[in-house]
Amino acid sequence: MRAKGKTTQRLDKVLSNMGFGSRAELKKKAKSGSIVVNGTVVKDPGKHVDPYTDSIEIDGETIAYREFVYLMLHKPPGVISATEDVRERTVLDLLDEKYLVFEPFPVGRLDKDTEGLLLLTNDGKLAHELLSPRKHVPKTYQAIVEGRVDEEDIRQFSRGVTLDDGYVTLPSELVIDALEEQGDGSIRSRITLTIHEGKFHQVKRMFEAVGKKVIYLKRISMGTLRLDESLEIGSYRELTKAELAGIGRATDE
Repeated sequence: MRAKGKTTQRLDKVLSNMGFGSRAELKKKAKSGSIVVNGTVVKDPGKHVDPYTDSIEIDGETIAYREFVYLMLHKPPGVISATEDVRERTVLDLLDEKYLVFEPFPVGRLDKDTEGLLLLTNDGKLAHELLSPRKHVPKTYQAIVEGRVDEEDIRQFSRGVTLDDGYVTLPSELVIDALEEQGDGSIRSRITLTIHEGKFHQVKRMFEAVGKKVIYLKRISMGTLRLDESLEIGSYRELTKAELAGIGRATDE
């Protein structure tokens, strides 16, 4: 997070970034006396202020400035991890307007039919840190797999699996949670898998490489972030102070 008291910005830039109107609209508000800084009416929207330490009011509302927003979303299946799409519903369509003004984007992606943890932010530096291949940030998934996942699969995953394009994955940790016999006598396996990279459709392709098919997939953690199980599918919340500290974004509050 940017340190308080170390930067000033144009008043209209601060307010427009917080969704209080365009530069032209804010100019009109300033002329009408609707903007107050530290108890004084300010009619010059170009005045420089420190948004972290100055008291700024607009239309009687005191603003709480922040540069970045960090949201934990329980992504539902059927929604794509993108900022816009002409045909499909995106994760941004799930957000309230008060968050959209920050122009957040998903950190990485989950397949359209995959649910679970997705971080949305406008902090590009954090996104790079979490997605950089050199960081090997762990991502943990729960899945239902057609077929019997066994000890040989665990050993193969621990060594690295060769995908359909010849790429050999990094070693991963596969845990068999349960084996469930179906009415037709077939077996389905409930598993937990932790990988340390993020190739396209990686989890599904890893199981395909050992002759099995993923029929349900849910991400439950990414780095230190763990999905809040109280979040219903399609709902979201801001990260807590502890969660922000875990990703190196401790607040100054």
